[in-house]
Parts: sequence; structure tokens; C-alpha cells
Amino acid sequence: MDFQLSDDQRALRAGVRELLAGRFGRDRMRAALDGGAGIDRALWRELGEAGFFALRLPEAEGGVGLGLPEAVLLFEEAGRSLLPGPLIATHLAAGPVKGAAQGETVVAVLDPGQPVAHLGEADALLVLGPGGGPRESGAAQADVAPVRDAATPVRSMDPFTPLWRVADPVEAGEPLPRGGRLRDEGALLAAAEQLGSAARTTEMAVQHAGEREQFGSPIGSFQAVKHLCAGMLVRAELARCAVYAAAVTADPVEIAGAKLLADDAAVRNARDCLQVHGGMGFTWEADVHLHLKRAWLRSGQWLTAAAAEEVLAQDLC
Repeated sequence: MDFQLSDDQRALRAGVRELLAGRFGRDRMRAALDGGAGIDRALWRELGEAGFFALRLPEAEGGVGLGLPEAVLLFEEAGRSLLPGPLIATHLAAGPVKGAAQGETVVAVLDPGQPVAHLGEADALLVLGPGGGPRESGAAQADVAPVRDAATPVRSMDPFTPLWRVADPVEAGEPLPRGGRLRDEGALLAAAEQLGSAARTTEMAVQHAGEREQFGSPIGSFQAVKHLCAGMLVRAELARCAVYAAAVTADPVEIAGAKLLADDAAVRNARDCLQVHGGMGFTWEADVHLHLKRAWLRSGQWLTAAAAEEVLAQDLC
């Protein structure tokens, strides 16, 4: 079996990277950060027109007709660029929720006991059922207005991701089709975003190590820095293998393992990238801390480490 990307998959990845570089490159990302802007609705609609949300819908329903492996490539690129917004929830809601596929509707996700991201700007709400792991959970749509009215804003570690605390139980509507798979798929796409972030921080560390000089030599020539960068690459590529394999099999156990590895790679790579950058890495002007904060936040979404470990442990019994 050949696990190399096909020409079409490479073209898809290149096209998304080009789109995001043009519409959410570093200058626009920093402008959005400094301006405190919310979700860019024009960009959201442009993503919809490009098939980002409707990627896995059948062509007969107006979608692109591709699968999880292609979706993973898209979300990996989103993770690289720190693209904000409830991308995963909107992607999963495409079809059942009107306007989600076209980027006209922003869909947030409520996971019981967890803060809700982007609730203030959401047009619809996806409610995950309770459960310790992906095998035990369904999903349904809920009216977002009463939930938002009863919610309380809380401080977020990620400046791009506003959070809201929902204390009261939410009355969910009709279960969504394939609701039992949504937590699985959401966890896999979150792992893909973490993979993209881990790969990007590796590139940032290597680039800085080649440019920054100390004692007349690039710091990348020092063994300690070499080891940091090599460890980052190993973690990123190990996570890539796990995420790509889980995208092919869609097995809940493999998805749990992929989420664990991708979370670890994203967080630890961002930390090591900070070390390579030295004191400059901790400044607001550098982008490294943004990757670390987003990685911390994503590691607690869709499938936590504890829940993933439970899935893996149950499979051993």
C-alpha cells in the first residue's frame, strides 16, 4: 500500500497554503492580533467558496466529495498559519447546518464541562454528548442565542480564541447524522492542526538557528541547538505518521493515539522553539508564543489526553 501523497493531494495542500498565505499571512495575522478583531466573515466565506467546509460532502449535495485524508491536509495548513475560528465545528456541521458548507454560518461546539470557543460570534451550536471517549458520544444542534445569553466570558490563554463558560445544561435538538463519529473526526482534525503547528515551529527554529550568530558562528552549529531541532523534527514526523494513518483507517483507537502524539509534538516543539529563539522568543513581537498558547488550548479540545489514554487502555483489555 502506498502512503505517499498523490499529485491531487499535493495540489490541494499547495492551493490551501497559497490561499491562507494570501488572505491570512503574517502581516494580516499580526494586524488581526493587534486589532483584537473577531472572525473575518469575508475570509470565512472565501474558505467556503474554496470548499474548505464542504470538502467531504458528496458532490450531489454541493460538496467536493473527498475524504478524511484530504481534510487532514487542509487542517494541517490551518494549524501552520494559526488561522482562528471554529473551523472544525463548521466543517463537521457542513450539510446538516444550513449555510455551514458555504461559509455563511459560523458553528461553535459545546463539549460538556469545557469552555465554548467563539460563542459570541457563532450562528449555530454543535453540542457533543457526554462521555469519556469518542466511542460514547453523539452530537446534536442547539439554538445558540439562549446559550449565549446565559454564558459568561472567561479569560483565554490564546488571544485569537475567546472563551465562554456555559454553566447550565443545554437543551439539544435533533441528533445530527453521523453524530457518533463527530467527536472522533473532530479529534483527528484537531490533531492535524497540532501537526501543522509542530511542523511550523520546527521550521521557525531551524531558520532562526541558521541566521542568529554567537561567537562568530550560527547558533545552529552548536550541538545543544542541533539536538533541540532534531528532537522537534522527530516529534513532528512521528505525529505526521500517526495522523495520516488515522485519517486512512478512521479507527477511534488510532485517532486517540494520533491526538496524543500531535498534542505532545505541538506543545513541546513550541517550547523548544522558544528555547532556540532565546529571550526574543518570549516577546509579543515574535510568533512563537502564539503557537504555544494555541497548542495548549487545542490539547484540551475534542479529546483530552486523559480521555485518549482511556480509549487506548480500553483497547488493551
